[in-house]
This record gives sequence, C-alpha cells and structure tokens, in this order.
Amino acid sequence: MNETEILDMLTRYAQAERDLLQGKNVMWGNKLLQRENLSEIRKGRQEWEQKLASIRRGGRPSHSLATFS
Repeated sequence: MNETEILDMLTRYAQAERDLLQGKNVMWGNKLLQRENLSEIRKGRQEWEQKLASIRRGGRPSHSLATFS
C-alpha cells in the first residue's frame, strides 16, 4: 500500500470519527457504525497512522527486533 492510499484511509477514518462524534450513524461497507463503535474507529485510525509513519521512515517496521546470541 502506498502513502496516497494510506492517507485516503486516514481521511475516511477521521471523517467517520467526526460523524460519530456529531451523533451521526456511519455506513462502512455494509456495516452500520454508531457511537458505540467509536473506539473501534479510533483504533483503526491509529493503525493507519502507524502504517503511514512506517512508510515515511522508509518502510522500516514500527517495532525493533532483539538479537540474541
């Protein structure tokens, strides 16, 4: 996935979050999201933010690996 696609997903998640905070219901595919789904939307947005950060760092993983000898 490239940066443009990730930014598009972040825009969608941010809009869904704003809509839910305004008391609106959101259709995501065939799933109806309501205020109770706000934490799910925020978690998804945070995952996409991490993917964006990773790509901007040159594609390195967002975690480090330990080497044991």
